[in-house]
Amino acid sequence: MPEGIEETEIEWRLRDCEQAIAYRFRDRELLKHCLTHSSVSKTRLESNERLEFLGDAVLGVVVCELLFRRFPDEPEGELTRIKSALVSRNTCARISLHLGLERFLLLGKGLRTSISIPPSIIAAVFESLIAGVYLDGGFDAARDRVERLIAAELERFTDQDHMKNFKSLLQQVAQKTLNATPVYQLLDEKGPDHAKCFKVAAVINATVFSAAWGPNKKEAEQRAACNALSQLDGREIVHATD
Repeated sequence: MPEGIEETEIEWRLRDCEQAIAYRFRDRELLKHCLTHSSVSKTRLESNERLEFLGDAVLGVVVCELLFRRFPDEPEGELTRIKSALVSRNTCARISLHLGLERFLLLGKGLRTSISIPPSIIAAVFESLIAGVYLDGGFDAARDRVERLIAAELERFTDQDHMKNFKSLLQQVAQKTLNATPVYQLLDEKGPDHAKCFKVAAVINATVFSAAWGPNKKEAEQRAACNALSQLDGREIVHATD
């Protein structure tokens, strides 16, 4: 039993965690393992780190399958973009906080008494619980949990108006908050004439934001605007710069 945490308290954490994710574990020790951070475990192998590793893989497979079925007309690049956003640490942490999973973590005294828990730990518990459901109930149970728990995030990332109007959104934000209008710089292009790719960056005043590649200049500008919006909002960029 983790030092400083009573058995009865652990039990209510396990019970309330099951209610939060709407899944009842057959193996209660496995659930406890999912919630045990390395700061309170005797060894790292007794923490949820290995489960986090497995959960990340299960999450990726389920999200890929979900996107493949839901968007049959989207190219590989767009599916990759959405998948990267959905399985990112920021998204996992946001889901965990929405579910209140931070309340159920078994942490060392230092973390228990700190003002806030690091986002990386909050994100990791979501992944470890996905692994726990997979080991406890099989792939179908894990798929069901993932699809239900990321539903709101999926809608947020795949809203068509939001996806296709990043330039318009960036212009609104830039004019309102920075009193400036974005411009777009073509930084590079590569590939044969029939299949060129273009690298574009959004520029506001003297700030050059993270560039993005696209199959044409219009799409590259949309992706560059998306990156700029993410940076202005303090979030991870969605589109790779290389």
